[in-house]
Amino acid sequence: MAVKIRLARAGAKKKPFYQIVVTDERSKRDGRFIANVGTYDPNQDPAAVKFEEGKALEWLGRGAQPTDTVKQMLKKAGIWEKFVSKAA
Repeated sequence: MAVKIRLARAGAKKKPFYQIVVTDERSKRDGRFIANVGTYDPNQDPAAVKFEEGKALEWLGRGAQPTDTVKQMLKKAGIWEKFVSKAA
């Protein structure tokens, strides 16, 4: 089972809101997920990204692979550097 950290869309029509979730890569975009590690709100200016840092680092340590978009968010939040330095 390959585990991914990706965005799951929520919110109303034309007003997106995303949860950053850990899920099996075979599940649907908005389907079942294992854990919720943060949120992303593109409607705010600037866009609001919130991570539960402990959970995100835990899942990265367990081998969860972030999508390209989530990886960029992790880098911007400074979590990716903590993970890489911890792994090295």
